[in-house]
Amino acid sequence: MQTQTNIFLIGLMGSGKTTVGRLLARRLHLSFVDSDHEIEAHTGVRISTIFEVEGESGFRLREADMIARLTQRQGIVLATGGGAILNVHTRQLLQARGLVIYLRADPEQLWLRTRHDRQRPLLQTAHPKARLQELYAQRDPLYREIAHLIIDTGQQSVPRLVSHLESELRQFASAVPNGTGTTAPPAVEAADTAPEPTLPSTQLP
Repeated sequence: MQTQTNIFLIGLMGSGKTTVGRLLARRLHLSFVDSDHEIEAHTGVRISTIFEVEGESGFRLREADMIARLTQRQGIVLATGGGAILNVHTRQLLQARGLVIYLRADPEQLWLRTRHDRQRPLLQTAHPKARLQELYAQRDPLYREIAHLIIDTGQQSVPRLVSHLESELRQFASAVPNGTGTTAPPAVEAADTAPEPTLPSTQLP
């Protein structure tokens, strides 16, 4: 890693990247950025519209370009789209330009959080739960490939999850000399804490 001033959140849809990222950025006095929101602001249309007009491949090109630009900033918490890691160059940029945190949740949890959301293009199928399971099987190895920290979101509330994240970040920072090394250390998988009621899916985009 070239710097530890950037934090990049990765994970499947419904893992809480946007909600967790906003609160984490506020607590760490960093700027919060969501790559999907930036793409919508830049194009003037919703992600679902880009999928309809350009297909997933067209959207992925826009996403890779946006993340390449956003990761050049300093002092940000970036919530990436769930499929951003499908692009090998994006994976390399994320790993090299900041601390990558994989917010992991199993497909059943993700389904419970996203089942009422009609703004997820990849879930607009006859069998969205099965689609989520397919996406998890495909992407989980790629998330793990570049993650410096793996956090199991489990049944924690967002404030508790962010507090847990802050603790893990302090431990990670003390274990890795600041500003040294260009190769990511092996991912540290944080132990889950005692469960609390999960926030509604609308609060975990």
